[in-house]
Amino acid sequence: MNTPKNLQYTASHEWILFTDEDTARIGLTDFAQDAMGDLVFVNLPQEGDSVIAGEAMADVESVKAVSDVFSPVSGIVSAVNEALLDAPQSINDQPYDAWLVEVTGITDKESLLNAEAYEALCREAE
Repeated sequence: MNTPKNLQYTASHEWILFTDEDTARIGLTDFAQDAMGDLVFVNLPQEGDSVIAGEAMADVESVKAVSDVFSPVSGIVSAVNEALLDAPQSINDQPYDAWLVEVTGITDKESLLNAEAYEALCREAE
């Protein structure tokens, strides 16, 4: 399992990369994409939508099931990775390059995990 140290994580298997104090990109972890299997569809929010920490902000469909993607923080969607709409499998291929959304005006980031804590959580889940 690949867990980059420069990212933060959630217990629901999303990663977050802060590009500055107020902006971050969010995606699915290697653990999540592996558990889901081959992804075939992504449903993303729209730019300008509000997201709330711990609440569903998107969903992904694999050959196994449809799964919610939960926002690790609260804020406003400032960008959407529209390339994923045509190539959802890129999340399987490179989960840490295939960001879903960019969020600004970030609050509610207290429950984020560092890489070590996230790896421990994943070991317990296996």
